[in-house]
Amino acid sequence: IQTNRRLLVVLKRPEPVEMCPRFPEPVPLTHPITSLRVALEKVDVLLRSHVGSRLPAMSAVVLLNDSVLWNAHFGKRNTSDPSSPPPNEYTVYRIASVSKIFPTLMLYKLWEEGSLRSLDDPLDKYVPEFSIKNPLGGGSRSNGNSPQPLSPCAGWPASSPDLCNPLAGLPRRLRSTNLLWGGDTDEALQLLQDDVLVADPGTRCHYSNVAFSLLGRVLGERVARQDFESWVSENILQRLNMEDTSFQWGPLSGRPLAVGVYSSGQPAPLYDLGWYRPAGQMYSTTADMAKLTMALLGVPGASLLRRDTLTTMLTPLFRCHTGYFANATGTPWEVNQQLGYDVVRKDGDLDGYAATLSLVPRLNLGLVLLMAGVRPTEDLVRQANSYLIPAIENAFREAPRTLRADSTGVLVMQQFGPQVNASVPAKYLRIRLDYLDQRVFRVVFDTPYPCKLKVHSSSVSLETQDRQLFNFYKFNNKGLSPGFDSPGLNTYRVHRIAGRPLFTA
Repeated sequence: IQTNRRLLVVLKRPEPVEMCPRFPEPVPLTHPITSLRVALEKVDVLLRSHVGSRLPAMSAVVLLNDSVLWNAHFGKRNTSDPSSPPPNEYTVYRIASVSKIFPTLMLYKLWEEGSLRSLDDPLDKYVPEFSIKNPLGGGSRSNGNSPQPLSPCAGWPASSPDLCNPLAGLPRRLRSTNLLWGGDTDEALQLLQDDVLVADPGTRCHYSNVAFSLLGRVLGERVARQDFESWVSENILQRLNMEDTSFQWGPLSGRPLAVGVYSSGQPAPLYDLGWYRPAGQMYSTTADMAKLTMALLGVPGASLLRRDTLTTMLTPLFRCHTGYFANATGTPWEVNQQLGYDVVRKDGDLDGYAATLSLVPRLNLGLVLLMAGVRPTEDLVRQANSYLIPAIENAFREAPRTLRADSTGVLVMQQFGPQVNASVPAKYLRIRLDYLDQRVFRVVFDTPYPCKLKVHSSSVSLETQDRQLFNFYKFNNKGLSPGFDSPGLNTYRVHRIAGRPLFTA
């Protein structure tokens, strides 16, 4: 720009290039890794600094891929005993509402086995006597009116509460009861007939112990035809070899207990939650919770559910209103975004105890905290993940890739042409293919790449190409394939040419 014989040069900042993949693929890691060690040291300092009179004992375990990455234990099992040893991985804690994971696993397992025809089965298929007032949606909800979905994954008709999701609108507790109520399911259903939904179903996130207690009891008594506790013990605890996890603890059990305390430092009694047991009764150890975490992450040989079922179970269902303690909810999860990742977690707090199981599914990362005492006001899990997520993300990005190949080695394809040669950086002209099965390969970029690559006036999405499948045609008698299809890119009949073409001016 020229003004008054002065030349001003206006420099335009180049737009930042967004690099992909946004989420690195979890791959096997070779330890030790310095960045992970530093992150875990920070987690250790963080947790250790919060142990004191209000929180005298804490145990933690971090899992990555298919193994325990780190575990640590702080404080004393029993502050009333001067000679009390510190906790270890076999020390028992109450896990409070983390227990809600078990009726949820029961739901999905029964569905996989065919005992439930659909996750959208109406509640009145199993409990025809269910009824509750719904002044917000009009009238009561009962058989012959609007069907109640049994499943946490069902859609939410405007007048129909979802049984075990925070969107169900079911009250937190049964009317005129507390968490020690010792009634049965028939009595609970009678109490619900004169109770009201606290929100029109599907409109607000709302925490409900009734929902998960009813889920566990109904699935046990009306579907599996055995009590909830026995089904969980036989089908989850025994299968995962969770030997120290149970619905009860006693001094004669032979299992060391971390004694929970109130904020005053006084020991907390071990209440029995009666009918509400599915919502918060269980006891466990970090060793056992590590096994459960691996099952939820889908570790081969350690899982209870198929991979697609786990994906459904861990998927957020609804974005919550402002003021709720989570950005979104699942069943039984609270889901929050952190550093671009969904952190799927379940917290539990009961007299003298606090517990959290946290998952970052995209990174195969799990974190369990078991606490005897009062949960600190600082969110220890969120702070720990702020150290772990970047370190693990970088470790995955920097890990060397070993591509599988058939007997001829790794297949490399080269893109060429006048515009391509002139516009595309050399390192993106060649595509490596990871051998999967028979004549199927997967595109692999070894290093981070621009999500979109400018080619003259247009752009090419490298992110779309990454990890796509190439299905080659049958090889001829010389071992050559005439071409391939890439269904994910809607690219078909890509043919091999005999040699590199010659372009003239």
